[in-house]
Amino acid sequence: MSGRDPAASRFAMLQAVRLSGAVLALMGVLVMSGNVGWLQAVPKMAGYPLLLAGMAEFFFVPPLLARRWKSRD
Repeated sequence: MSGRDPAASRFAMLQAVRLSGAVLALMGVLVMSGNVGWLQAVPKMAGYPLLLAGMAEFFFVPPLLARRWKSRD
């Protein structure tokens, strides 16, 4: 046995993709709110694409990866 379980690394990758999508969506919401001082230089309209990209990454990318990694019988 090689000692590395591919399922464990794939699970970690799925969770990392979900976390990055959630962070991206949160950044979009923060940009749109305009209440965060260090994000004041970013136009509020830039928050919408960030939010949409984060939601797409959170909801659609993990199932696509899981389908690609699914073992074939």
